[in-house]
Amino acid sequence: MMAQSGEALGEVGEVTHVSFVLIPRFNMMTLTMLMEPMRIANYLAPHKLYEWDFRATATGQVPASNGLNISCHHIEEEGLPRPNIIAVCGSWGAEHLDDPLLFRWLRRCARAQAQMIAVELGIYAFANAGLITGQKVTTHWSMMAGLAEAYPTLEVVEQLYSMDKPVMTCAGGTAGLDLMLNIVGRKNGDQLAAEIANQVIHHPRRPPEALQRHAIGGKHNDVHQNVRAAITLLEARIEDPAPVPRVCRELGVSQRKLERLFKRDIGCTIVQYSKLLRLQYARVLLSSSRMSIREVSAASGFNSMSYFSQSFLQAFGKKPSEYRQAWPEQDAAPSWPGTVYSFLQAARKKDV
Repeated sequence: MMAQSGEALGEVGEVTHVSFVLIPRFNMMTLTMLMEPMRIANYLAPHKLYEWDFRATATGQVPASNGLNISCHHIEEEGLPRPNIIAVCGSWGAEHLDDPLLFRWLRRCARAQAQMIAVELGIYAFANAGLITGQKVTTHWSMMAGLAEAYPTLEVVEQLYSMDKPVMTCAGGTAGLDLMLNIVGRKNGDQLAAEIANQVIHHPRRPPEALQRHAIGGKHNDVHQNVRAAITLLEARIEDPAPVPRVCRELGVSQRKLERLFKRDIGCTIVQYSKLLRLQYARVLLSSSRMSIREVSAASGFNSMSYFSQSFLQAFGKKPSEYRQAWPEQDAAPSWPGTVYSFLQAARKKDV
């Protein structure tokens, strides 16, 4: 059960030790969001409340996705404090993690009652270690399809973070800030959490169930309710996409009006948006699952393999068979084409 507001995770005055386990290509922004509330808590409190270290299964420098490195202790290094909280931070490529040493260490720490946090694709470490089964979890919205496919017993939901035990989960980015403010509030009181939020100018503090995406692909936050409802229908029917006239009938809006609203709020037609949505879904399945290309094509609502391959190549610059790694080892930095923005930029170039 989730702790009630104000319920302490430990006695006030105790120093909580947090160990960040870093998987290569982790997200530095998310790590910073998790760290800074603890640093500021120490700054505001009359005595130190938090301390932390960085660990990995190989001693030395671990690279983040932005090219910066963090020096890490070995997870089993002698003399390190026993962590109260363990946060596994993983991003690009972590869905293919195969690290028996890490899995054994996590199981041992779980038996010692350490609190666990799965950050972004760090959730795969806990899933592979057998530490999460049948609970509500989240990860970054762009990678949810792959997680749900790999672990169908998990309830994968789009929200900022979850406080469910035995493993908390965090979508990444600024969600890490909200999660840590929640933890500080429960352990050290809501007054301290509020003052930390003031220091970083973060208002309002968002609850776990807040959605990750507000504009849902739109140009601004105030996307018309009919557009939001249409996108919800499209996302729910990836495998069997509904024709536009049927969507309009279900929403009780004319096709002409809905098309006009999509062009205004999203920047493209509803048909174009539906196609991009299904291609993005296919890309995640290709890079994070073992489904065949034919299976991915069908799961993404494409009846023709040739049309799927052609559309995929146009959107991402690669054939489906070339997209088994979202960030190939030989590439210096990741790339995420196929957004509405990149689609519109390509369309403008054709018009020039």
